[in-house]
Amino acid sequence: MLIAERKRKENISEYIVYMYQTEDLLRAYFFDIEDLKRNVIDHLPAEDRQAALEWYTDLARRMQEQGLEKSGHLKETQDYVKRLFNLHEQLLKTDQQYRQTYSKTAVHIRNSMEASGGTITNPVQAALNGVYGYLLLKLNGRPIDQEIMPAVTAFGDLLSYLSFRWREREH
Repeated sequence: MLIAERKRKENISEYIVYMYQTEDLLRAYFFDIEDLKRNVIDHLPAEDRQAALEWYTDLARRMQEQGLEKSGHLKETQDYVKRLFNLHEQLLKTDQQYRQTYSKTAVHIRNSMEASGGTITNPVQAALNGVYGYLLLKLNGRPIDQEIMPAVTAFGDLLSYLSFRWREREH
């Protein structure tokens, strides 16, 4: 089973962030599947290579069909974000523990949405972007300003709880 499929089944938030990372990877390789094969796929275990090649090829095709060569996210990935937002809305009304978790995150979400200049209006998207931004800093070996860590931790807690509830409802 490919990493993406396992993540989608086990932790929907991790899956979404993984898909964002994969989209950026394909862009970094300018959708050149042969180059990606040499530098990424050929380093996977032999038994996973063919499935990975097919998966990356399909993702690249869909991204290009959806005009995502420069930026943006696959429609199907964003559909998961919308569904996660719908769950967020439900849990705010019905789950005391979620409301408490969200209240600890709300200021960070508000700050993130304000910093986006109005381009992000979905609190779940703000949390996902915060975690993904942190991941990018780490992957690129950039110094991490400790002032962002409370927000990253709060985003992670919120997304973990949402993913837990998602898994309960999906299985």
